[in-house]
Amino acid sequence: MTGTSLQYPVGHFTTPDAVTPAMRAAAIDEIAVLPAAMRAAVQGLTLAQLETPYRDGGWTVRQVVHHVPDSHVHAYTRVKFALTEEAPTIRPYDEAAWSELPDVIALPIDVSLTLLEAIHARWIACVRGLSESQFARVFVHPDLGPQRVDLSLLRYAWHGRHHVAHITALRTRMGW
Repeated sequence: MTGTSLQYPVGHFTTPDAVTPAMRAAAIDEIAVLPAAMRAAVQGLTLAQLETPYRDGGWTVRQVVHHVPDSHVHAYTRVKFALTEEAPTIRPYDEAAWSELPDVIALPIDVSLTLLEAIHARWIACVRGLSESQFARVFVHPDLGPQRVDLSLLRYAWHGRHHVAHITALRTRMGW
């Protein structure tokens, strides 16, 4: 695999011209099953394997597993802000700095896998009942500009798939 395919094993996220109800439903379904997919991706890995970077210069498997719920907690709260405030500007965070904090280094991955299950249960319960006008609500990302709730769902479905693929591709390459 090339460096680009190791970093983006499912390709880059592509913003569609419009989000259809079918695309939105598929994204919601994908977000719903991500916690199980992440658990399956790391099932049976040793502590040494968890400390293996998914590519040269990349995060370790442990960091990836802890990163996904960190990111998805942000995504969930961004959706909630968009649904309850008028075009709120959200605050981005420094993913690389978060990946070096003591909780990422010290805690077992099961803590983050459980958090991922919990946040996804809440997130899915929230978005499954939204109206068309609610899916069209926006939050403002300082770097990306206005982001519709439905587009955010597509982005985070991709995000989960992207990071599960980091782990599963590494397992394949290493014969784990």
